Amino acid sequence: MADLYQRVSIGTQNVCQQVVNMSDNGDPITYAVGKALQAQNLWICTAESCTGGLISHRLTNVPGSSGYVLGGVVTYANRSKQELLKVREETLIAYGAVSPQTAGEMALGALALFGADVAVSVTGIAGPGGGSAEKPVGLVYAAVALKGGIVRMERNVWSGDRESIKQQTATRALEMVLDAVSS
Repeated sequence: MADLYQRVSIGTQNVCQQVVNMSDNGDPITYAVGKALQAQNLWICTAESCTGGLISHRLTNVPGSSGYVLGGVVTYANRSKQELLKVREETLIAYGAVSPQTAGEMALGALALFGADVAVSVTGIAGPGGGSAEKPVGLVYAAVALKGGIVRMERNVWSGDRESIKQQTATRALEMVLDAVSS
């Protein structure tokens, strides 16, 4: 029985070590973003709607991320976009929550809120409902702002289920950050 326990224990340790190794190397974009931010002594913050905090989650999964992540906000409702990020009511009325204008104001609002060097924002429709002919499910706007203003803005229309759209959005947003701080 002791031999069986020892084999199970060793097997469990091996599985746990594989999980640790996977988490250390499993999300290379977040490591690359972290290294780029640290190399330039930059602090990042996030303003997320459709991803519900996934970008912040992925950034903070990297050991040592407290050295470059200031924080993030999930502003799912328009009210929170207005109150926390100072997105103008006029913008929301004229263009809607899912628009490049709103994404830009979210990024700039996050910069101001946190006093960060870099901000990334996303707003979109993750589905499965909520889409229209003009704004289909999977439509996402992402923005990256530096202290000088908006430096990256993208419109993407992703396919897949809700989780897939969120993951694709988070990955692309992180790629945009990496591009912005590396150029």
